[in-house]
Amino acid sequence: MQEAMNTLMLVCAALASLAFGVLLAYGVCRAAFARLLRHAGQVAAQRAQAQMAPPVSQPDTL
Repeated sequence: MQEAMNTLMLVCAALASLAFGVLLAYGVCRAAFARLLRHAGQVAAQRAQAQMAPPVSQPDTL
C-alpha cells in the first residue's frame, strides 16, 4: 500500500510540475504579447504623426 501511495504522490508531483511550467509559459507569452501590442501602438502613432506633419521645404541653392 505504501508503494502505491508513493507512486501516486510521484505522479501528482510530476503533473503539478508540468502544470506550473505551462502556466508560467502562458504568463510569459501574455506579457510578451502585451508589450508587443504596446510597441506596435507607439509605432503606429509615430507614423500617423509623421504623415500629418507638413513636408520640410529645402532651399534652392542654384
